Amino acid sequence: MLNVVLVEPEIPQNCGNVARTCAATGARLHLIRPLGFDISDKAVKRAGLDYWHLVEVFDYENLDDFFLRNPDARDIWLTTTKAPRSYVEAEFHDGCWLFFGKETAGLPEAFRRKYYERCIRLPMREEARSLNLSNTVAVCVYEALRQTGFSGLAGEGEMAR
Repeated sequence: MLNVVLVEPEIPQNCGNVARTCAATGARLHLIRPLGFDISDKAVKRAGLDYWHLVEVFDYENLDDFFLRNPDARDIWLTTTKAPRSYVEAEFHDGCWLFFGKETAGLPEAFRRKYYERCIRLPMREEARSLNLSNTVAVCVYEALRQTGFSGLAGEGEMAR
């Protein structure tokens, strides 16, 4: 099972879309405060549609609180546009932790420096600042799932029957 960690997310619709990706894939969602919205906000639930009840959500005061409560979080990957390598160079494993920063500033610099060797990025044109947070999460989650064999997920749709 994958763990998606949103560090200080600001936009409720993005969080809702990420929650829907987590619901569809069985990934756990971890939210690091401060949040730019109330997690009971209708906008979050509306973006997640009727999938919100399928998501296991954890809430933390800050990164220190997260690591205190998850001492086993060692297989971590940090996504940042500033990373030296592509996400396809990462070796994802079942149970890994994928970190994503807030929409306006990304992950904290000290955190990125501490885990420099675990920083990955999605390749894009130099002129483009970044992709939408929920799109980045979806790309990375599905790459991690591909590498781990899509365990527990349906491999075919009803047209295959």
